[in-house]
Amino acid sequence: MKIFTSLRDSELIVALKNGAVGVLPTDTIYGLVCRAADETAVQRLYALKSRKYKPGTIIAADIEQLVKIGIKYRYLKAVEQYWPGSVSVILPCPELQYLHLGIDSLAVRIPNQPQLLKLLKLTGPLVTTSANQPDEPVANTIAEAQNYFGDQIDFYVDGGNLANRPPSTIIRVIDDTIEIVRPGAVTIDENGRITQ
Repeated sequence: MKIFTSLRDSELIVALKNGAVGVLPTDTIYGLVCRAADETAVQRLYALKSRKYKPGTIIAADIEQLVKIGIKYRYLKAVEQYWPGSVSVILPCPELQYLHLGIDSLAVRIPNQPQLLKLLKLTGPLVTTSANQPDEPVANTIAEAQNYFGDQIDFYVDGGNLANRPPSTIIRVIDDTIEIVRPGAVTIDENGRITQ
């Protein structure tokens, strides 16, 4: 198990490409992550969180990366005004069974965080889920994340204390209306406009 201090560390990129699962600071909170294209790593990540019907969020460097893993371009095009930013949009993707855990949709996001975007350009999209166990508080520090996962994971990236960072806002588009699934870092009105 390795502790990194930067998302730019070449060893971190190699580890992720080789199927590693670990904790890093996302654009919002600490996330338990792995490469979205690596089915074995994804299954391991979900097992660590005891996830059955609650898939993680896919973060990517750009829309093209999301298309490559199987999200339809037309859905992405319709919501691209929210990115880059801390808005996760739930989109249909019935094909990606190993990622969506049987619910036929996934939350996706293009973060507005330069170091994270550089990492994603090199690794491809990552699956991320909050660094905690079900019904436990989100880890604000690497020490708290280690209390949850110990040496069951391959790496931690220390980004300091993230206690003041809210999670992403999660929305779903139904016909022409926006449903706020979880309020978070970005405020969106009922017409789908960002208001902060």
